[in-house]
Amino acid sequence: MDARTNHRNHGGPGWIAMSESDRSLYRVRDTHFSYKMGALRVPALNGIVLDIERGDFVCFSGPSGSGKSTLLNLLGLIEPVQEGSVDFASVSVQSLSERERNHIRRYCIGFVFQTFELFPVLSADDNVEYFLTRQSLPPAARRERVRAALDMVGLWAHRHKRPSEMSGGQRQRVAVARALAKHPEVIIADEPTANLDQDTGRGIMKVLSRLNLEHGVTLIIASHDPMVQGFARRRIRLVDGRIC
Repeated sequence: MDARTNHRNHGGPGWIAMSESDRSLYRVRDTHFSYKMGALRVPALNGIVLDIERGDFVCFSGPSGSGKSTLLNLLGLIEPVQEGSVDFASVSVQSLSERERNHIRRYCIGFVFQTFELFPVLSADDNVEYFLTRQSLPPAARRERVRAALDMVGLWAHRHKRPSEMSGGQRQRVAVARALAKHPEVIIADEPTANLDQDTGRGIMKVLSRLNLEHGVTLIIASHDPMVQGFARRRIRLVDGRIC
């Protein structure tokens, strides 16, 4: 049974289950990506070749404009593949329907964005729970996951605060908790400690590292922070859209 057949038959996150001999999660080949700015095309990625296995812990580094965020967006199925190929769980991303890509993002990938992407009218616990409602989890299971995730980032006592009532570091921790609560196959994080002091950032990285080591969650992170890079098992530097 291939990955897509499993998805169609079961309809849940288990559609990406693979045999023990198949550890591949991402396979990227000769991938290019550019943005349109007026009449110009500005290249962001230039011929990326990359393999990431399940349970890997990868950190991308490089100067601003090197393509880190664009590559994360491709791996997160946010940006389309323009040229080259990207496989997720041995299935070509280009061959998936929008419904199937949404399914992967909903069940399999936890995102931590630089800009938090929190709902301003929702409290911290409601922000964490929001995407769990889209997984059709029972209310009791959602509440259990929300509490566990906010506890892990030290914010349970602040669960009723809205983003406007929290510091930038607290908002970042809510974003991390939201990703943890999904119980994803992979967490993709863009500068997850950028708004945190060193002690809090290290604590967040210890949480993520424990998920990777004890539960096999694949971690794909972009960061300028040497502390964050030190947690990763693989460090990959990007310059001008190319892997060095």
